[in-house]
Amino acid sequence: MAKRCYYEILEVERTASDDTIKKSYRKLALQYHPDRNPDNRAAEERFKEASEAYEVLRDPEKRRLYDRFGHDGLRNSGFSGFQGFDDIFFSFGELFEDFFGMGGFGGRQRGRSSARRGADLRYDMNITLQEAAFGIEKKITVRKHVSCTECSGTGAAEGTTPQTCATCQGAGRVAQRQGFFSVATTCPHCRGTGTIIAKPCRKCSGSGKLLQDKNLMVKIPAGVETGMQLKLTGEGEPGDRGGQAGNLYVFLNVDEDEFFKRHNNDIVCQVSVSFAQAALGTEIRVPALDKEPREATLTIPRGIQSGELLTIKGGGIPYLNRGGRGDQIVQVIVKTPRKLNKRQEELLRELGELDSKNKGGGCSKILFS
Repeated sequence: MAKRCYYEILEVERTASDDTIKKSYRKLALQYHPDRNPDNRAAEERFKEASEAYEVLRDPEKRRLYDRFGHDGLRNSGFSGFQGFDDIFFSFGELFEDFFGMGGFGGRQRGRSSARRGADLRYDMNITLQEAAFGIEKKITVRKHVSCTECSGTGAAEGTTPQTCATCQGAGRVAQRQGFFSVATTCPHCRGTGTIIAKPCRKCSGSGKLLQDKNLMVKIPAGVETGMQLKLTGEGEPGDRGGQAGNLYVFLNVDEDEFFKRHNNDIVCQVSVSFAQAALGTEIRVPALDKEPREATLTIPRGIQSGELLTIKGGGIPYLNRGGRGDQIVQVIVKTPRKLNKRQEELLRELGELDSKNKGGGCSKILFS
């Protein structure tokens, strides 16, 4: 089933401001929240649909990709939406507090506090135009937290285990019901963890995590461009109390090339030819974009003018996730010689005389300084 337009889902125009988008999402989230619509599958789907739309349109980079490439552009950048309600409440927990003036709807908040998803991480990678065009696999090193090997991530010293907090009964938050809603605050005893560690692990000081460097291989597909993201699922920060790990997002930046300029999937370059080559026509060899350095043959037609464009079909950037390539556009620049020997001057004077006679009228002689 094809996805609906995110702007249509949030009932806003494509030119809507961030504030307008946020207000529209607030209205829809309040209307379709699952705790307000128990056992209503249609409302749950509308809630998830609106949340995914807001996740994209509130982020300037995701919104730019969506406006330009649609849902396919987001998928190619690694965004696949939310996996379930826990992801939504994790991402928008503070936003819901702002929306509803509380720590979320009671049961949903308590369920989320028992296991927390790890934070997402970002890595910025520079690649060459050639690497962007044809893809490459690169090794990166990310500094991130990993589970402590001594306590297996529990945070408790060997031979001990964390104890459930008696104040919040492991929820991490204490709540008071007020009619339909509940007002929740972080448990002051366990500070939101839901557990008490009487004897912390010496290696991680009770955090259950250690900061380490991790080497990862990133496969970059052919045809990417600046601003695209690659998602490495589960390579973000580890979750708390059994929660799933976050993701690592690799943001790509394609370096400027000395010879080629990219325009969508076409590449543009300039080559110089002599006056004689331009007048008589010829074939020249020009650099071509490929996995390995090579040249392509370019036919210069007789009488070409400086600045004209020639096309090498299929010599550009491969299309992302589908066959075919853009074109190589070559701008021809006719060089005017700065220094001439005696014979060259004689020939050019003779040519000038012939041009003048052929045109008829006007000056009878072309003077060259």
